[in-house]
Amino acid sequence: MILLTEKERTRMVPVPSHSIIPERDLEQRPILEVSRLGINFGGLVAVDDFNVIVGRSEISGLIGPNGAGKTTIFNLLTKVYEPTSGAILLDGQSTEKMNTVQINKAGIARTFQNIRLFPSLSVEDNIKIGLHNQFKYDMLTGILRLPRFFSAEKHAREKVRELLSIFNMEHMAKYKAGSLPYGAQRRLEFLRALATNPKLLLLDEPAAGMNPSETEDLMKHIQKIRDQFNIAIMLIEHDMRLVMGICEGIAVINYGRIIAKGTPEEIQANPEVIEAYLGKKKDERHADRQ
Repeated sequence: MILLTEKERTRMVPVPSHSIIPERDLEQRPILEVSRLGINFGGLVAVDDFNVIVGRSEISGLIGPNGAGKTTIFNLLTKVYEPTSGAILLDGQSTEKMNTVQINKAGIARTFQNIRLFPSLSVEDNIKIGLHNQFKYDMLTGILRLPRFFSAEKHAREKVRELLSIFNMEHMAKYKAGSLPYGAQRRLEFLRALATNPKLLLLDEPAAGMNPSETEDLMKHIQKIRDQFNIAIMLIEHDMRLVMGICEGIAVINYGRIIAKGTPEEIQANPEVIEAYLGKKKDERHADRQ
């Protein structure tokens, strides 16, 4: 697997809130600014004082042990859950009064840990569902098949072919989504998210279930998608080779709180991160008790 060296990466520079973003994004407003985000479920604090900034073209990683609160954060960003505290700015705009649909229209799209497609619909129709933000006509236009309807449908088919070409899946356009192999279904979910024309793409464990060859191919495509669509990408992933290979800035959480932020090199050398993943050695735990 080809990984970027420290010299090959874009230099990361500090910004407020103890975050870093790529140097190339300094002249532009960050696409995502999260401050003191938290949520309580009854008496349980699931996420507490979460702060992060994502540059406009950054590939960012969110990692941590199982149950650390990573997917909960994605659910907060997309308003599946309503935050108990904190603020979220998307491209400078507060998302406080937005619902899930409005968040998507404002520019956040996501995939899920478990693939969520419409299995009985074709690949083409699954992607068309994601195009609802771009092609609009009223019910009467659709019923009467007026010229605007056919124009919108033509543009939709062209856009679907363009998206399918990213993964060389054009020949699968008429296949039922549920008949595709696992890896192709995962890629289709990416394309449906991209069809919403996002500014920020959230990927929840995109390499789950993939073999090393598929994971390496995925890394290349994530970078290609970032460059081709000029968007930011934030991903949750347990495959550290993928995370360390393509992410520019990484935030590590444990028990709902950030314990480290930094470049891949800084994160790999951070004692708190190592402890969170591997636990303390026996002699270290013994020393703590003395």
